[in-house]
Amino acid sequence: MPKLKNYEDLKCWHRAKDLAVDTYRLSMNGNLNQDFGLRDQLRKSAISVMSNIAEGKERGNPSEFVRFLNVAKASAAELRTQFIIAREVGYLAEGDFLDFEDKIIRISAMLGALIKSIRQRS
Repeated sequence: MPKLKNYEDLKCWHRAKDLAVDTYRLSMNGNLNQDFGLRDQLRKSAISVMSNIAEGKERGNPSEFVRFLNVAKASAAELRTQFIIAREVGYLAEGDFLDFEDKIIRISAMLGALIKSIRQRS
């Protein structure tokens, strides 16, 4: 496995970035746009996933990187939970929910694999 120079080399960061952008776009419309609390929390959680990947990588220390990857993984779980709420109160169509849920599950799995890989190398 080649050495990664920065967080922008990570596929999980790119997927998390796309997820954050998609979350912002989705939350700009309909009833979700009017529910400031849920809308803002969705956005913060989505941003937290990508931000913690970046911050952890920039720390330059494998144990710190793993710690921040775990925070990113937890933020992904938080985001998924918030999307469940948005679906159940009628802000989100089932198809949209399933699309976001799939993206979040995939990112979480990527983070888990990266954490495992870093721990094995350290």
